[in-house]
Amino acid sequence: MRSKKNLISFDKKSRVFELTNSEITYLMKIEESEVLAHIYFGKCVAGYGDKKNYPRRDRGFSGDVPLNADRSFSKDTLPQEYSTNGEMDFRTPASIIRRRNGSTLLDLRFDSYSIQQGKPRLTGLPQAYILAEEEAETLIITLKDRELAIYIDLLYTIYTDRAVIIRSVNVRNESGEPIQIEKLASLQLDFTNSGRFNEVIALPGAHVQERQISRQAITSGRKVIESRRGTSSHHMNSFIAVVDKHTTEFTGEAIGINFVYSGNHAFELEKDAIDQLRIVGGINSHLFSWKLASGKSFQTPEMILSYSAQGLNKMSQVNHRLLRERVARGRFQYKERPILVNNWEATYFDFTSEKLHAIVDEAKELGIEMFVLDDGWFGKRDSDNSSLGDWFEYQGKLKNGLKGIADYVHQQGLQFGLWLEPEMISIDSELYRKHPDYLMQEPGRTPSSSRDQHVLDFSREEVRQVIEKQLRSILDTVEIDYIKWDMNRSLSDPFSAALGENQGEVMHRYMLGVYELMEHLIADYPEILWEGCSGGGGRFDAGLIYYMSQSWTSDNTDAVERMRIQYGTSLAYPVSAMTAHVSASPNHQTGRETSLKTRGDVAMGGVLGYELDLTQLTEEEKRITRLQIEHYRQLRQTVQYGEFYRLSSPFEGNTAAWMFVSPNKEEAVLFLGRILASAQPVFNEVRLAGLEESAVYVEKKTGNKFSGSELMTVGLYYPDFYGDFQTELLYFTKI
Repeated sequence: MRSKKNLISFDKKSRVFELTNSEITYLMKIEESEVLAHIYFGKCVAGYGDKKNYPRRDRGFSGDVPLNADRSFSKDTLPQEYSTNGEMDFRTPASIIRRRNGSTLLDLRFDSYSIQQGKPRLTGLPQAYILAEEEAETLIITLKDRELAIYIDLLYTIYTDRAVIIRSVNVRNESGEPIQIEKLASLQLDFTNSGRFNEVIALPGAHVQERQISRQAITSGRKVIESRRGTSSHHMNSFIAVVDKHTTEFTGEAIGINFVYSGNHAFELEKDAIDQLRIVGGINSHLFSWKLASGKSFQTPEMILSYSAQGLNKMSQVNHRLLRERVARGRFQYKERPILVNNWEATYFDFTSEKLHAIVDEAKELGIEMFVLDDGWFGKRDSDNSSLGDWFEYQGKLKNGLKGIADYVHQQGLQFGLWLEPEMISIDSELYRKHPDYLMQEPGRTPSSSRDQHVLDFSREEVRQVIEKQLRSILDTVEIDYIKWDMNRSLSDPFSAALGENQGEVMHRYMLGVYELMEHLIADYPEILWEGCSGGGGRFDAGLIYYMSQSWTSDNTDAVERMRIQYGTSLAYPVSAMTAHVSASPNHQTGRETSLKTRGDVAMGGVLGYELDLTQLTEEEKRITRLQIEHYRQLRQTVQYGEFYRLSSPFEGNTAAWMFVSPNKEEAVLFLGRILASAQPVFNEVRLAGLEESAVYVEKKTGNKFSGSELMTVGLYYPDFYGDFQTELLYFTKI
């Protein structure tokens, strides 16, 4: 059975499944006793001849496969496609399903398969998509428990021209009685020789220090990379990569694993006694339990597997393209994003119409394209301890109300944006006084507070409907061009009055509820540019990009720390998704003083904006700001939608360098930064990437001409910077 484009095939004789395009190959085999084994994932194979069969060996204390007398064949060592508890495989299982009698024993065997043109749509979840059926093919392999009618469908989608496999899992309960899903990973990958992938790269961090790059050896035993905070989190992003220890930005193998989900996640890596590596990834099983009635099914979120044989930059570019082109949606997917000013660090809660008008007037003079009104416009919100959940205007705070400020902004030729935090509730709010049960909490127990706010129980439809009605009232009466959707705390007290004993479902149902509300609003207000935020970058993930094509990268606007944050973020996410703002100096988070030039150069490495009081700028600062904005407008298309390359890591030394190359290779933007000065400085060099070798490029500031080959092989010296925190932005155009 071979599909029209030959992306997926099944050889009946060898019983090998092959998914292949010009970039990658994925191989699986139905072994004896109908056990589905993993063979290979990596660089495209010209033709596989079924010669790499897993060796048979009787290993002590590795149990036999039930109903198979061959003692040399054991699930405890065999590289499998998907495992469950109770198969005498003592490694980390991909699934744990508890039956009514309390047993978690299952034994998965191959049952059937189908090959479909295109890609099935998932209900209620973010996902990668296709624009035409011939763009991709999907393999669905069904595993069934040896004795019970419990089916697990493994979904694999391969595109015609992308080095990615999209994985997910669906469990169907046809056993005649309810079952309890305690763990259901979206992906399992077993590698027989962990020497091929012996290091893992993760993106840990904290609030105002998101997505720091951590690269560690994979040693014997288990390692878990996870979030239990109810979101993908500041503390551990929902992306990992596995690499060889010699893999660099431009050489070596790398596999990226990106979870298309914004809630709790876990990647479990286990290196066993014979140097084999298992990776299991999906919804975190911590406090997760899902009751599945007979006749019902449960679908996991998708996992994106990306492959590169040319280092980390290539892996990132594969991710960037897929997220930008087949996960992000809407009219802003490829549209140049506006340069905005946000009033938060200028006024915080203390604003009036006059103050805002003054900022808008300055923004107009400087060439800024959008004004965003942040926190404090609703309920009776003068500090962060009240009014969340009261999404109606703060009467009297603005002279002519919210519509008045929006109209003024539009009259000045700017777009108008607004801040929201729909998922939260304050105890001091009309909504809480009317509906205290809407708060996520166990009845009779005082809930935990964070920032004087609590979490609304978005697992309940009636709670979502109340918030949606309030938001629609605002969106229908005020002309709004942009919404910043914030979420300023981790989830706690996971209890829903609507779920009875099934409290293990709360966290996932909460996330599904958030997605549902987002889907309703972006579908009905497609003209609005939606930006995600969670105390900065606490929910910056592939799932959110499906609803909001850009996100606030971090509340930390310090240019020096932003070099690391933006560099780390780029490992998994496209620049078009990363907003970056110029803020005041000394910086409000660190107290560090940096030049306006440095702040601008760093912020132009993302979707540029400003986060300061424009009325306090000197004439010289205004001149520099105008030039920054004019310059960014020239660069914007290449920065936001060009090919991104990391050249020098601020995690590894005193310099940072990255660049953007337009798709036609006619433009390139190079960022160079040095952090600390020295009385005897090293003369740092940088070699560019992604250019056309035979072309001639001219650098705009100096007029110097270079061949593409010269820039990529001989390279350039960094400027002889003087002082700490110095940067330069160079712009090359092809002659």
